[in-house]
Amino acid sequence: MRRLFPVTDQTHSAAGSGAGSGADSGAGPGADPGADRDWTLDELADAYAYPRTAGAGGGARPWLRANMVSTLDGAAHHEGRSQSISSPADMRVFGTLRALADAVVVGAETVRLEGYRPARARAAFAARRAAAGQAPAPVIAVVSASLELDFTLPLFASPLVPTLVLTGAAAPQERILAAEKAGVEVVIAGDGPGADPERVVRALADRGLFRLLTEGGPRLLGQFVAAGMLDELCLTVSPMLTSGYAQRIAGGPAPAVPERFALASLLEQDGFLFSRYRRA
Repeated sequence: MRRLFPVTDQTHSAAGSGAGSGADSGAGPGADPGADRDWTLDELADAYAYPRTAGAGGGARPWLRANMVSTLDGAAHHEGRSQSISSPADMRVFGTLRALADAVVVGAETVRLEGYRPARARAAFAARRAAAGQAPAPVIAVVSASLELDFTLPLFASPLVPTLVLTGAAAPQERILAAEKAGVEVVIAGDGPGADPERVVRALADRGLFRLLTEGGPRLLGQFVAAGMLDELCLTVSPMLTSGYAQRIAGGPAPAVPERFALASLLEQDGFLFSRYRRA
């Protein structure tokens, strides 16, 4: 992996030698500053650290980042799954982003299509999470209007950290009761049948969950974008073409005015680009 942006002295020297970036791209002491190499998990965690203001304590505010993958022609998945347009490096970034989060916010359709399982504790991040006052693994927070979910699945029945379901006050009462009977905590975060994006973020922050990560799907991400709630987008650009009719990474009603984001960093490995954009 090598850093392409921000540009540094090491970036310039690596470009001149035809290799990747080094020390400024996360290389440890003694590493070759011109080497294109696999980063350690600690280096990736440092590169993707949340802003200090996203922690608990005085002046803290929630920070919502999204992690998505897209092909060159804009597809967010192939035949309903994102795995086939991903890569080992992308999965390392995916795992790192999860390991840094207090909560992973995901739509019910993505839970069903991707076969979501509970987040697991990872020894490589245990000390970092403990120092940040975090639970051993992030909370999975499922956003659903219908609550048509199988509450016997491990995601709900046996998570390391209890899974939350966020919905609206007008959601089907029989499904809310079914969730609660299964021991799942249901959080009302909207007045209608579905959850309101702003109230989702606020409800999680009220539970001390400030470092938020959404993995979509496209409809949920579109709702956060339209509501102006997204602070950061981590977008993997996959060097693949799929054609077809797959969704974009975000879908749904558009905001009145497009919101400008600024490039914060850009990494590359095996032709995959790993970009981070923050609210401008």
